[in-house]
Amino acid sequence: MTGWFSDMRLPSISLRASVIAQLSFLIVAAMLLCDVVMVRFAERDLVRARLREARLLGRALEGMMPGGGGAPSGGSGSEWRAYRKAARSLLDGAGFEEALVIRRGGDVLANLGGKDGDGGPSGFPGALQALRTGEEVVSFSGKTWAVIWFGPERVRVSLPVRFGEETVGGISVSGSLLALYGDLRGSQRIVLFYILLDTVILALAGMVLLSRIVVRPVRRLLKMTEEYTEGEFMVPLEATSGSEIRQLSRSLGHMLQRLDENKKDLQDHIVSLEKANEDLRRAQNEIIQSEKLASVGRLAAGIAHEIGNPIGIVLGYLELIGRADTGQEERADFLTRVEMEITRISRTIRTLLDFSRGGEESPETLSVHELLRETVEMMRPQPVMEEIQIDLSLEAPEDGVFADPGRLQQVFLNVLMNAGDALEEEGAGRNGEEEKLIRIETHSEPGRIEVRIHDNGPGIPAGQLHQVFDPFYTTKDPGKGTGLGLSVSHRIIEDLGGSIRVSSRPGEGTTAIIDLPLRAVRESTE
Repeated sequence: MTGWFSDMRLPSISLRASVIAQLSFLIVAAMLLCDVVMVRFAERDLVRARLREARLLGRALEGMMPGGGGAPSGGSGSEWRAYRKAARSLLDGAGFEEALVIRRGGDVLANLGGKDGDGGPSGFPGALQALRTGEEVVSFSGKTWAVIWFGPERVRVSLPVRFGEETVGGISVSGSLLALYGDLRGSQRIVLFYILLDTVILALAGMVLLSRIVVRPVRRLLKMTEEYTEGEFMVPLEATSGSEIRQLSRSLGHMLQRLDENKKDLQDHIVSLEKANEDLRRAQNEIIQSEKLASVGRLAAGIAHEIGNPIGIVLGYLELIGRADTGQEERADFLTRVEMEITRISRTIRTLLDFSRGGEESPETLSVHELLRETVEMMRPQPVMEEIQIDLSLEAPEDGVFADPGRLQQVFLNVLMNAGDALEEEGAGRNGEEEKLIRIETHSEPGRIEVRIHDNGPGIPAGQLHQVFDPFYTTKDPGKGTGLGLSVSHRIIEDLGGSIRVSSRPGEGTTAIIDLPLRAVRESTE
């Protein structure tokens, strides 16, 4: 997934293009916001102007009524016909479509325009309300797209007709607002064109100014950083570049200078760390080898006993061979037996030498089961194991690991020696069992093998269990241990990618659990 994401790269955008794009967006957004506010105010003002026109038109129609104005009940039929004709001309000139004049009682004196859904004058309700209340009535109807949002389609103004202090009639004037919206939309298109033109002009001007003030100095600064070589101090840009750019250039130069100094210090630290790491590795190897030699010293007594018996047998056969009454066939048989005993001695000594051999670590693929068997055979002659039974239950179907045979055997040997020493203590082997026992088991899980070495000794107190892997910690008598066995074993197993832990309960014995990765797993992680 990491490689897939690293291959996905966004298109490269230059600083100039990015600044111009953002500047253009801000200019357009600001102008459009101002335009929206202006359109809303213009729309409001034009609607108010339309209302004023309707009021003036209503008063003009009132003044033109027969009877001298203010007396809608007066006048003859011919006068009202002339009135309606003049009113129609006045309506058309003012851009209004409908007008209605009523008198007290609701009688319609003049109806110029539309009808409502019932066939009556559409302005009748408003004129009647103005007649009854004596107040101006303004109403809007319909819904249409205005300029930037929906607005009313028509406006109606209804005025009372007064004669002195008395309301004697009502006039209703109605007109459409569509023409008003159309004019605004036409003006809006012109404004949008100028917004686009202004944006282009300002963007070009901004590009020139930004290029001179920001982009060019930044590019020169970028070129200086790309051409920078170790140990070269950057020279700040000229004074015309602007104070912030100069400060950035100076800061960058000082930063690179400090980087050079830190790089040299880091290289010195790396060299010292490599040396310290090498010394530490050498010291670890020496500790592991010293612990191995200490184990060899403890094995020496058992090996001497193992070698002493075959040597005694060899000497006895040699004495028999030297006798004059020994036949030729008997001599040949004695020589064969001598050779077998000497081979036994050689194998025992070679096993001890192979284990004690130092040198560099040489990991290889090996069988855990075979290594456990060899370690057990090495331990059996030891005096500490004389009364101890060792049971092997090697059930893991896979036991191949990648490790240095000598170091892994040292781990097994350290654990077995600790188990043997624990069983030498008073009371060992009596927790429900009649004999002292060490049981070695192996189990496998996907990709790993687990080795369990259990003894039925007295166990370890709970307060001391967390200290068993501490260097130089030991509960043994002086001369029986260095206190480094489990500490060294812990380090060896960790280096192999495994783990080692100890579980114990007083009176129930102790179990050392060694977990190791199988060969296939180590190959896949290397």
